[in-house]
Amino acid sequence: MKSVEFRGVTKRFRSEAILENINLVIPSGKFFALLGPSGCGKTTLLRLIGGFEWVDKGQIRLGEKDITNLPSNQRSVNTVFQNYALFPHLNVFDNIAYSLRVRGLENEVIRKRVGKLAEAFGMDRHLYKDISELSGGQQQRVAIARAVINEPDVLLLDEPLAALDSKLRERLLVELSDLQELLQTTFIYVTHDPSEALSVADQMAIMNNDGDIEQIGTPREVYEYPVSSFVARFVGTTNILRGVFVIKERAVGVEVPGIGVFLLDPASVAAGSFSESCLTAGEGAAAFISIRPEKIMISRRPIEGMEPKLTGKVETKVYYGHSTMYQVRANDTVVLRVFEQNEEHVRQEIIDYDDPVFLYWLDKNVVVLER
Repeated sequence: MKSVEFRGVTKRFRSEAILENINLVIPSGKFFALLGPSGCGKTTLLRLIGGFEWVDKGQIRLGEKDITNLPSNQRSVNTVFQNYALFPHLNVFDNIAYSLRVRGLENEVIRKRVGKLAEAFGMDRHLYKDISELSGGQQQRVAIARAVINEPDVLLLDEPLAALDSKLRERLLVELSDLQELLQTTFIYVTHDPSEALSVADQMAIMNNDGDIEQIGTPREVYEYPVSSFVARFVGTTNILRGVFVIKERAVGVEVPGIGVFLLDPASVAAGSFSESCLTAGEGAAAFISIRPEKIMISRRPIEGMEPKLTGKVETKVYYGHSTMYQVRANDTVVLRVFEQNEEHVRQEIIDYDDPVFLYWLDKNVVVLER
């Protein structure tokens, strides 16, 4: 297993820069997710690692080795494509064994290596089935087994679950994570689905529509402390409010017109991954804050011992089964979304349309954004 490093990488198509001056280190032995909207360049990054596209400027390193100009068959990298690209005329055994046969290994060596890997993947009872007889999840295992049998340093996964239904996708995400732990190979997983990246990645990079990397971090860091409005909105649901920085009683806050001052918790500020420049810009400078809907408590009555952050009226109520989403209008310009878990021992009151409500949250859950 080896790390992958991009050093000032630029890629153009027909003189248009798809990726420009990308600097990124993907650590060895980790499950790393490249997350971003369609067309942002994440698959191009993957193809550059695999040698399916060529760098116009910069360098790509695999461990200590410069692989920028190496052909794909000389890189210790394999790819699992979106459609798996299995050979329909070969059975499971022959699909997995294909690359070993190309290398000219003896039949007994091939048999042992395929058998061992198939057992680890839970496919040993299906070795001689046709590909058409397999489920989508089984086909995925075959595609991964074929990709890792040569023990590559890096496995590239290009939205391999995109064609599957949601229930199967959830189950296979767990299996993929388990496989990565078993193999200890560096996995680089491309997806446009935030829930996929959050559920399996050790680390993730968020790319914006311009092909720039907005943020790198663990799923928790990215979700809890987004650096920008783009990341906050793309990775989950949030409320973003615009205001100006203020100093109030020696504390830093953000004043939102028509709402009031949101004090920033010092511990939250210290834990955040945003630049210190947003706190040193000075009083009166523009500021953006993010509050996740599930961090807000909603009640029809004042809660004893707590000071409400806002009051408002329920405009929308949507039942999701496990939770309910409320849209609460605080004034003519501010509408906040609130998620509440549907637990009987928590909710003793029924909140409905047009109900006046009180909103509460902790200062530490207000996150300052760079932009």
